[in-house]
Amino acid sequence: MLDVPVSATAGIIRRCEDLFADLHFSTARAWKAAKPGRKVIGFMPYYVPREIIHAAGALPLGILGGGDQLEVIHGDAYYQSYICRIPRSTIELGVSGRIDFVDGMLFPSICDVIRNLSGMWMLMFPNTAARYVDLPQNFEDDVGGEFYRSELNEIREWLGRITGQPITDDAIRASIEVFNENRRLVREAYTLRTDEPWNVPASELYLVMRAGFVLPVEEHSQLIRDYLASVRDQQRPIKDNSRVVVSGAFCEQPPLTLIKSIELSGCYIVDDDFLLINRWERSDVATDGDPLAALARSFLHDSHSTPPKYEPDQAKKGLYLVEAVRKHRAEGVIFAMASFCDPALLDRPMLQDILKAHGVPQIAFKFAENSGQMQPIREQAGTFSDSIKLWSGA
Repeated sequence: MLDVPVSATAGIIRRCEDLFADLHFSTARAWKAAKPGRKVIGFMPYYVPREIIHAAGALPLGILGGGDQLEVIHGDAYYQSYICRIPRSTIELGVSGRIDFVDGMLFPSICDVIRNLSGMWMLMFPNTAARYVDLPQNFEDDVGGEFYRSELNEIREWLGRITGQPITDDAIRASIEVFNENRRLVREAYTLRTDEPWNVPASELYLVMRAGFVLPVEEHSQLIRDYLASVRDQQRPIKDNSRVVVSGAFCEQPPLTLIKSIELSGCYIVDDDFLLINRWERSDVATDGDPLAALARSFLHDSHSTPPKYEPDQAKKGLYLVEAVRKHRAEGVIFAMASFCDPALLDRPMLQDILKAHGVPQIAFKFAENSGQMQPIREQAGTFSDSIKLWSGA
C-alpha cells in the first residue's frame, strides 16, 4: 500500500471542488492556450464517443449546465418553463461568454429538448461547429451497428474539418486504449464504493468523476489513482446506514447538496447513474480491427441501460435496476429525477412496477439542477432509510 497521508484525500477533493465550481472552465481554457492550434469540443451529458475527440487531438469538455451556481437570465427567453432546466442554463453559459472558447459542440440523442437545443445552438452560435449525435435504436450488428458505425465516421470527418487534419484508425485505437485505462480505474473506484461506502462517500466520488469532464483523460486517470491510494490508506467510521441505488439523473445533474443530503439522511449510495458517460461501457472496448466498429459493438452490447436508451427486449425492461440492487447489495432504490424529464418520468412507473414485483423498497422525488431547499428531500430519504431498517428485515 502506498504511504499516502489521510490529508491527501482532502487535498484531492478540494481540487475537484474548485474544478466543479469553475463555470468559466479556466482549466480547459489554459489547456487550449498552452499550445497553438488546440481545439476544445464540448458535449452534453449522457453519451458521446470521446475517443474520437481525443484521437483528433482535441479536449472533450463536458457541458453539464450551470448547476445551482448560475443565475439564468437570458436562457429563460429561449425555452418554456415546463421543460427541464439544463437547456436553459446551457444557453446561459453560451450567451454569457463562459464557453466562447469551445470550437465545437456535440448534442447526444437524449430527448426532444436536447435535439432542439442542437438546432438552436447552430442558429445562435454560427461560428461554433455543432452536431447532433444520432444513436441507434436497432441493436442488430448488421442494422443498428452499421448505422452507428456510419454515424461515428461522420463524426470523425466533422472533427477532422475542425482540427484541419484527418483522424486515422491507429489514432482512434490509441485513444480507445487511453480511455480503457480510465474506464478500468472508474470501475475500480465504483467497486471500492460498493465494498466500503463509508470510505468512499458518493459526494466525494461524484466530484472526482466530475473532474473527468474538464481534465484531459490522462490527467483524470492519475487523479483517480491518487484518490484510490488516499482512501485505501484511511478508515472512516462505519455507520448503520441503509444501502441504496439512486436512479434517474443520467442527464441533468443533481445539486451536490442533494447527494450530500441523501447521505446525511442515513443512506449509503452504493450505485447511481450520475455522470454515466464515464462508465457507459461496462468493460474495455476492443483495440484490434476496425476501431469504429469496436465502438459501435460496445454501444450495442456492452453499455449500461438507462431510460433514453432503447431496450430491444421489452420483457427485460427495468431488470437492470433489480440487477443493480443485487450486485451492489442495496436495500432500496431512490428515484431522483429532474423535473420535466420525459424519458425518466415516463419510464418511472414501469421501473417501479418491476421493483415491486421483486420486493425492492423505493421512493421517488424530483429535483432541478438549481434546487436550493434540501430539507424535505433529506427528511424523505431519512424516513425511507428508517423504514428499511424497521420493516424490511434488513
